[in-house]
Amino acid sequence: MADTVTGRKIEQRGLWFEEFEPGSTYLHAPGRTISEADNVLFTTLTMNTQPLHLDEHWSARQEFGGRLVNSLLTLSTVVGLSVSQLTLNTIVANLGFGEVRFPRPVRAGDTLYAETLVVDKRLSASRLGQGVVSLRHVGRNQEGETVAVVDRSTLVLCAPREEVA
Repeated sequence: MADTVTGRKIEQRGLWFEEFEPGSTYLHAPGRTISEADNVLFTTLTMNTQPLHLDEHWSARQEFGGRLVNSLLTLSTVVGLSVSQLTLNTIVANLGFGEVRFPRPVRAGDTLYAETLVVDKRLSASRLGQGVVSLRHVGRNQEGETVAVVDRSTLVLCAPREEVA
């Protein structure tokens, strides 16, 4: 049996600039269950010594009655859930974040799901073959409650000429 791959070769990738459709919402799967270890590791790796994320005894006496997942872990996970579907190998740069909101807390054991609305897109005026895509990521827990809303701007590659139909 030959080691040669024959036929059409398809590489996993995100969307080219041309494939983003403003007004479309992409649902990302699978979700990601956040463990206590995830929260402690992320919190300590980022040097965040907030007891709300690390100290159960202290946190139990606070408003939420126990530790909460670090909100930047929530943000990172919600954005990360979109990568394989939208920007894998097609992103040039993450240009920035606009409004970021966390309307509900996340706790260890919660499962995060995400969806992304394509808000707008435009060709880059200064970078040939690239475009700016504005996205709104929404994170929800296993109950469908919104736990994060994130506006994000990305620089994305246009499709190579041979891929344009």
